[in-house]
Parts: sequence; structure tokens; C-alpha cells
Amino acid sequence: MPDIDIDFADRSIILDKIQHRVAKLDSGKKHNTGVYATEIPHNPVDNISTIEHKTAEDRGYFKLDFLNVSIYKDVKDEAHLQELMERKPIWQLLEHKDFVDKVFHLSGHDTLLKQLKPTSVPQLAATLAIIRPAKRHLADKSWEEIEKEVWSKPTNNEYYFKKAHAFAYAMSVVVHMNLICEEFNP
Repeated sequence: MPDIDIDFADRSIILDKIQHRVAKLDSGKKHNTGVYATEIPHNPVDNISTIEHKTAEDRGYFKLDFLNVSIYKDVKDEAHLQELMERKPIWQLLEHKDFVDKVFHLSGHDTLLKQLKPTSVPQLAATLAIIRPAKRHLADKSWEEIEKEVWSKPTNNEYYFKKAHAFAYAMSVVVHMNLICEEFNP
């Protein structure tokens, strides 16, 4: 079943408007982001599904992940978002720890960014994938080698980014990089 993540500046706005049930983790606790917009067996007191989310998926229930992504609070409107996505970021900023530590999903990975020096959205997506354990072994490879292997599904059970997720996050990073630059050059 597909995995659908939807980013919001404030997810509570949409959750207040739609009827939903909260997904449950195998620990019995509520899922941080997962909700069902359709009926599912649930505890009426806390609105949490009585079926763990992986079991629910096996039974045909469809979970959506509504994510709070605070970078979007500074996006003025759809035209501004489009412009931020289309503007070429200053890729060289990814070689500076003080900048990297401000960027969504990149903080703490300045050494890898200095090493790989991504200069395009596909390279940034691959870098985001390499940050995850299953692809970390690619960090010392050439871009040619990385591009051959980075999107293959790992044979072990280590955490990895699927290509679609990595590209979506890479575009979010580009938006955030451009928003940070706008703060200093309005």
C-alpha cells in the first residue's frame, strides 16, 4: 500500500476540520503523525485505533501521515512557494556548518555535505538517502557510483529513504534554504 505523507505548517488546522481516528503504534501508544480519515475500530474515549497501524494496513485500512513542517509557516502563498521551489539555491552554503545546522533535515550532517557537495536536487535527494543507515556505505563513493545504487531497495531491514520521499524532502530543503536566504536579503 502506498505511504502518503502530507506536510502542513500546522496540522491541527486540518485535523480540526475533518473527522479522523488516530493510528496506533505496536507499543500501544498513539502514532505521532498517522491518522485514518475513514472509519476504523477505535477507543471512543481517546479516538485512537484499537488496531496497530501495520495490522490495520494488512486489513485494508489506509493511513495518512499528517506532518508538521514548520518551514512552511514562512511561505506567504502558493506563488511564493512556487518561486522558492524554482529558485536555484546557493549550493555552496551546504559546505558551512552554521548554515547547514539551520536547514530542515540537514542539521548535524555538515561533514557529509562537505564531502559530497551536492549541486542539484537529484544529488541532494541522494545525499538525504545516504544519511539513512541502509545507504550510509555510499558516502565515500563517487556520484557515478552513488547514482547506480542509491535507489535500489536494500536487502537488509535497515532504514532507508525511498526515491519519492528523498526527492520530496530535497525540494523542502531547497525551499528552506531559499527562505533562510530571504531572511538576510528580503
